[in-house]
Amino acid sequence: MPLYLLIARDSSLFAHSHAMSIASLPVSVALVPVLVVVYAVYSYFANPLRRVPAAHPLSHFTSLWIHWVRWRHVENATLKDAHARLGPIVCLGPDEISVNCVTGGIRDVYAGGFEKGNGKYNWYEFFQNYDGVPNMFSLAGNKMHSVRKRMLSNVYSKSVVTSSPALLAQMSTILCERFLPHLDTVASSEAPVLNIYATLSAATMDVVTGYIFGLKASSDLLSNSQQLSWFLDLYNSRRSFNFWGQEFPGLTSALRKYLGHRLTPNFVDVANDQIEKWTLGMCDGAETVCRQPDVAVEDTPSVYQQLASALSKEAKKVGDEKTDPKYAIASELLDHLAAGFDTSGITLTYIIHELSLHKDVQSNLRQELLTLSPPLVPSKAATIPNPKAVDGLPYLHAVIWETLRLHSAIPGPQPRFTPPKGCKLGSDGQSYYIPGGVRVSASAGLLHQNPVVYEQPEEWLPERWLDVLDEEKRKDMESRWFWAFGRSVRSRHKTRAILVEMLTWPDSGGRMCVGSHLAVYRKLRVLLPCPGARHRKMKHMGPPSTAPVGIHVA
Repeated sequence: MPLYLLIARDSSLFAHSHAMSIASLPVSVALVPVLVVVYAVYSYFANPLRRVPAAHPLSHFTSLWIHWVRWRHVENATLKDAHARLGPIVCLGPDEISVNCVTGGIRDVYAGGFEKGNGKYNWYEFFQNYDGVPNMFSLAGNKMHSVRKRMLSNVYSKSVVTSSPALLAQMSTILCERFLPHLDTVASSEAPVLNIYATLSAATMDVVTGYIFGLKASSDLLSNSQQLSWFLDLYNSRRSFNFWGQEFPGLTSALRKYLGHRLTPNFVDVANDQIEKWTLGMCDGAETVCRQPDVAVEDTPSVYQQLASALSKEAKKVGDEKTDPKYAIASELLDHLAAGFDTSGITLTYIIHELSLHKDVQSNLRQELLTLSPPLVPSKAATIPNPKAVDGLPYLHAVIWETLRLHSAIPGPQPRFTPPKGCKLGSDGQSYYIPGGVRVSASAGLLHQNPVVYEQPEEWLPERWLDVLDEEKRKDMESRWFWAFGRSVRSRHKTRAILVEMLTWPDSGGRMCVGSHLAVYRKLRVLLPCPGARHRKMKHMGPPSTAPVGIHVA
């Protein structure tokens, strides 16, 4: 066949084929939405969560809605509305629910050993430090967490915290040589206005790092206002940029690695690096102190010493003595100091905020605090009141507990994953089967707003904790629904043992904070009496709705 005829035939065949492809294109395009609908319907009926009330019409089909809520930082308010409308168990996405009850809720999830990760995703890995070095809080598995917790439980135990000569000396120095003189200087100035958040953050940081690293190697933010501003600027600059790293860590990492695109600003990484270097410097200082033959009691790095020794023993046990534990120690202790200062500082700030708005409560508390002996005064030879005496003050207890209820330092969800075999969650006739691998969380801010347990839940009323005669009512308030630390409190008289989820992030069950006594004796219940007892008036600077920062001290 001549060449020109072959070319003509092939051209004709190509044109015919192309015409058929164009004709079939609309059919293919039309099938796409049909397939999407079919898949959505199939997924809906195949998912047991379809029986759980949906917080949004899209919740049973996609997680896009709840991610949109989190990205806009309105999750707490959204969950409050959803539970008010739909009950204690609410579906947030095709593989996520929120619980807001005790039986069939937080008791099962957090005391029942639900894991932090599902093998593919761990929300808490975001809190690793030094480019992925884990710490106790970020560990997903309960077994690994238990090993690390045993390393530190002794140094944070009640008996050690209440009898430690090092901690007593550290607290006396911080309170009587730094904190009280600072308050008196402000009160006697021409413009006695105190940035209470910054001051209390400095005090709690000095207490935490003092116990961890010893005074010689620790922070002194109360005496160094420039370093305090530097640290708070770094720390708080990161607060609004957690979403992508927590919810989509794989996507965040891939975009940055392969396309050079950042989902969070560069200054967030810079801030993290600076804080990590600062912590590493304190670790190095503590290590230097440990190698000295003679160490002043207040310079004893109690927590650093304990952790370093425990990690060394663990390394010998598994035959890994060549690995330098420097960054494992630093990552763990950075988690302690960050959470310890942050949550305690926030809680103390809200206490002062509420006291400045409620003069009658302020007066009653001051009268109770004046009964303490010895009194808190600025002096190098001063001693602090006996912890048992401070812990036995009922009005102080009520003020602290009510603030923890209304202003939980971490009011939002704390995720876990249901076990592979699944479980049943819910109560009071609203029980649902939840399959394995479903993300489930509860929120202290919602549990504390139950009007059946806490009358007028949006009001700050310390008196609600005094003279509760009905035993069942007391159990509801103090044991079942009170979840300020990621777990319920079993008794009013165990405040010493529970109040400090403040040293590390809130957790539950076997993951209850190892530092559960430090803040009780040495932070909330000792720092709070200082301004309360020594100064007659604390006046809020600004309307009641503003953030609790400026306080007039007299």
